[in-house]
Amino acid sequence: MKVRIRHQRREVQVEGVRTVGELLDRLQLNPETVLVVRGTELLTRDARVADEDEIEIRPVVSGG
Repeated sequence: MKVRIRHQRREVQVEGVRTVGELLDRLQLNPETVLVVRGTELLTRDARVADEDEIEIRPVVSGG
């Protein structure tokens, strides 16, 4: 799958079916600090992603 990591401005290719949680572990990203999006769908840690998916990882932004 193609993975775009916005806050690091990098793109990586990851092979194989896995959960979002496993993907974040592999990329050494803290799940509390990012949102994972496929198309327009926000994914949870237990969602499965596959080779044909294009995933975008965005930083969590908060403020007031």
